Amino acid sequence: MVPQWIIEKKRDGREIADKELKEFIDGFVNNSIPDYQMAAFAMAVFFKGMSFDEVTAMTDAMMRSGDVLDWSGLSRPTVDKHSTGGIGDKISIPLAPLVAASGAAVPMISGRGLGITGGTLDKLESIPGYNTQLGTDEFRNVLEKIGCSIIGQTSRLAPADKKLYALRDVTGTVQSIPLIASSIMSKKLAEGAKGLVLDVKCGVGAFMKEEVDAKKLAETMIQIGRNMGRSMSALLTDMNQPLGRTVGHTLEIKESIDVLAGKGPKDVTDLTVELGAEMLILADICKNIEEGREAMRSNIATGAGLETFAKMIEAHGGNPGVVEDFSIVTPAPHCIDVTSDENGIISNVDAESIGRITLLLGGGRKLSSDSVDHSVGIDRLVKVGEKVDKGDLVMRLHARNKAEAESVLQLAKNAVVVSDNAPAEKPLFIARLGGKN
Repeated sequence: MVPQWIIEKKRDGREIADKELKEFIDGFVNNSIPDYQMAAFAMAVFFKGMSFDEVTAMTDAMMRSGDVLDWSGLSRPTVDKHSTGGIGDKISIPLAPLVAASGAAVPMISGRGLGITGGTLDKLESIPGYNTQLGTDEFRNVLEKIGCSIIGQTSRLAPADKKLYALRDVTGTVQSIPLIASSIMSKKLAEGAKGLVLDVKCGVGAFMKEEVDAKKLAETMIQIGRNMGRSMSALLTDMNQPLGRTVGHTLEIKESIDVLAGKGPKDVTDLTVELGAEMLILADICKNIEEGREAMRSNIATGAGLETFAKMIEAHGGNPGVVEDFSIVTPAPHCIDVTSDENGIISNVDAESIGRITLLLGGGRKLSSDSVDHSVGIDRLVKVGEKVDKGDLVMRLHARNKAEAESVLQLAKNAVVVSDNAPAEKPLFIARLGGKN
């Protein structure tokens, strides 16, 4: 197999055989195919796409590039969730402990920030001491004892995806259905959960801007999962404005704790409950969506989810006291308020601009080697439909210094649109696809 021939084949829109794809992926993992050739291949896929057979073959090759976990000896049924990423999307953090509190095991292997969206691992690492790199035996022990564990990819779990994931982030090839689907599903299939619920975002702050593309991505991943023996379902959800009122790692952890304590924003709470209900159905713990919703709400009301989250933090080496006293977490040194210049009703909060602001403040990566500042970001963010008067707060910027905060101030003002009339309400839930096999 000559790598450039595979690149040329895809560049010209021709189909690549399963064997060729496997050899190409294996070569990338063992470094016989360098990053620049994989980057060229990814760009060819971005423009020319892939057939379903190609996507399936690429997913299988990436999944088998390392270990595939087996939870058959676990006493709890396994189920997981994956989001395609959005601005302010901290759902995994309250979701996993709430589902675990109902008796499921949630072996969640998450990623870091991609593009302007924050990563679950980066958020959890803002908790003092939290270790996202557990070994397989430790991972199993935490799942058995507590019911949920959120870790990063080990060097042996879908290593092809780990390398390609970082490369896509810095080569402009993030928004590609074949690359997104194979990345998500190779990682999720390798982690071994028997059920998987997908949260596929749609809108200006998502990788999939249009509903038709979001639906196609969801259907592709559902079919891949079912072909490999998994129970699959998906929700298409709105990402035209950020989720919740915070964006940024530390700030989103605080908001996640608020959700678990029953004090979180309605949109974050509603989405957490809905995804959790789907997970409990796939895990055979609940019979229908209403029963699942009730179980999730009960775990919030009784504090069972918050207790489980504290236990998970402690099992990962973190300080569980954060759920009671958030002053344990170091805040950003400088805050600046962004206020409205007029009276009216919030008609738009541009999710993409909010994500860019957080990245520019240091909360995202411009290069794959960049570190992130966990403390920076945005809170007290207004929501579409809310009334404001001139001078009212529309968001607060958390920055490393005054100069960095002021450098994004105009972008922040432009991200929020105030109008005379209330906009048409956009539903958070667009569609439900799949369901228990």
